[in-house]
Amino acid sequence: MSQQMSFKDLMKVLGLGAVAFVLGVEWLNWLTRHLRDSHGPLKEVLFFPSPQVCVEHLFTRRKRFPCACPLPHGVETSFSRLLGHLLSARMSLDLCVFSTSFSRLLGHLLSARMSLDLCVFSFSHMELSRAILLLHKQGVVVRVVTDRDYMTITGSQIGTVRKAGIRVRHEMSAAVHMHHKFALVDGRKLITGSLNWTLTAVQSNKENVMVTEELELVRPYQQEFQKLWEASDPANHKPQCTNGQLH
Repeated sequence: MSQQMSFKDLMKVLGLGAVAFVLGVEWLNWLTRHLRDSHGPLKEVLFFPSPQVCVEHLFTRRKRFPCACPLPHGVETSFSRLLGHLLSARMSLDLCVFSTSFSRLLGHLLSARMSLDLCVFSFSHMELSRAILLLHKQGVVVRVVTDRDYMTITGSQIGTVRKAGIRVRHEMSAAVHMHHKFALVDGRKLITGSLNWTLTAVQSNKENVMVTEELELVRPYQQEFQKLWEASDPANHKPQCTNGQLH
């Protein structure tokens, strides 16, 4: 009888534990939404060039650091790791002790959970390519619109992401450049500015990037991307023959 009662008590404890866990998750979700709303829509401006630092922690969050590379590393504590897991990407970025414009840009990109729409003129930066490939591997739907000329230059990462199965379209007209540089994260976060996705732009050029969740700014970029995506669909263009050559 005592063994039977002990089993019942154990089941009660497990049941109460499960309820407590569910309530705890709900409370954390509420806390995340409350903290996000209390700050208002995300607004951030990043300037480049950015100093070269280790960004490995953004790709492999579960590993302990510092890693073995010679680049400068950020200082990370158990508390900041806990908050980084519980709160949004924006909050975890604010907790970085050693933060650069590039690491913050990567953090915003890697916060994607459902979709990433990318419009970029020149794309040859290896770490940004790695971020896109990681998101694709995690099941994020990635779409890329780029320039037809610059997608084939030496070092371009367009071929790499396309081989990985990411959908890529380019400007169909040879007389027009697709010169945009913006990204839409989960359809609600806009990343835009002068920055091409190249090593020179990140480490040498004077560039700017704005990150925002202001709906009035995000919505026109959503419409622009969709317009470009449909206009760049090869199915909507018939090959034209000029001087015996197909275009």
